[in-house]
Amino acid sequence: MESRISEHDALLAGAADELFNSLQEFLALQHIYKAAIKEIQTKLEILNEEFNVRFARNPIHHVESRLKSSPSILKKLKKKGCEISVESAKKNLNDIAGIRVVCCYIDDVYDVADMLLRQSDIELVKVQDYIKHPNYNGYRSLHLDLRIPVFLSEHTEHVTVEVQIRTVAMDFWASLEHDLRYKSEKKIPPEICEAMLESARSIAEIDVRMQEIFRKIQKLE
Repeated sequence: MESRISEHDALLAGAADELFNSLQEFLALQHIYKAAIKEIQTKLEILNEEFNVRFARNPIHHVESRLKSSPSILKKLKKKGCEISVESAKKNLNDIAGIRVVCCYIDDVYDVADMLLRQSDIELVKVQDYIKHPNYNGYRSLHLDLRIPVFLSEHTEHVTVEVQIRTVAMDFWASLEHDLRYKSEKKIPPEICEAMLESARSIAEIDVRMQEIFRKIQKLE
């Protein structure tokens, strides 16, 4: 009887140790990606301030960031049919860390992207231009998967951060569309989907018009 209890306790202890080690690994993973977010945010702040010094205006309206939780990471790995491990998360998920850069005008979106990509320690992994090629639902944004070094006490980690760059108008539509579509448990009929798509087109037209007005004002003496 005592040997059975001992074996059972040993198995429980082993499982607990494995769970603790896995948790520690995921906490370390989140720390690295949080540091990567800070690195890119600092770069964006410096670029925005420099732009203001040179041109007396800021191209960036505001910046937001988010970090996937451990349950979200595990859920996405399972959904993709990937191994559940820290190394698998690094290899298969490009959106553990995410930054949203909201700009004033369409030109600013591409200017900010170019300024980031000119930096020698940033590597472009993937680009998806939903501004030139809008998504099926009308979504518009420029997505850049960027690999950046994070310098730790004993080694350097290279991690990928998803950076979404869009205008205030694009962000306005995307935020409301997400609230309407994904936060509702109701099945949305086709006519409402079409109405949201038409709204995206209308907002995009206004975005282009405001860009044109800004360019004309810039040419005034």
